[in-house]
Amino acid sequence: MAEIIENPTDAQIDEIITQMHDGKIIVYPTDTIYGIGANIFNAQAIRKTFYVKQRSVNKPLSIIVHNRRQIDEIAYINPKINKILKKLLPGPYTLLLNKKPIINDMITAHMSTVGIRIPDNQITYKLTRDFPITTTSANITHKPTPDNITDIQRQLKDKITTYIDAGVMADNTPSTIIDLTQQYPKIIREAKTDNNIEKILEIKLY
Repeated sequence: MAEIIENPTDAQIDEIITQMHDGKIIVYPTDTIYGIGANIFNAQAIRKTFYVKQRSVNKPLSIIVHNRRQIDEIAYINPKINKILKKLLPGPYTLLLNKKPIINDMITAHMSTVGIRIPDNQITYKLTRDFPITTTSANITHKPTPDNITDIQRQLKDKITTYIDAGVMADNTPSTIIDLTQQYPKIIREAKTDNNIEKILEIKLY
């Protein structure tokens, strides 16, 4: 039976990290919505994430990292991209970068790019201490994305090992997606208006 943990202690975080290391998957809060987390270096866990969400394997998963050092381990960055990373992260953004070979092709649906996040959330910061984890909305594909653990569990049931309950997500909207793989940054999905984004990316949106 799935376990629900409210506001986990450091010891509980350690146990959850061990679960993911062993191929289990979890539901956890970010600074936007609840996500499904799996160890990105565990192929079994990645496959299970697609299965639990009933998500097409042709649709990529994004990744949450602990810090910019982890980004450098899994994606190619240059001084211009690094400057943007410093200004946007942590925050409600998913940044598309060119991936390194260490990334399992299942995660990126065999594409050359990977979506990377560092949420402004202490729980996700602690969870990614040892390795990056997947981030995809905690719901079954084409069903509503709940803002609370009770409704999420109704959808995903005991296919999840541990649910981390941080209450109702006040801002239950997905992250803004920005493509940094081309000559100029491009916003792929704008979840909310940010008056500073044009200045940070050095582009004109409208």
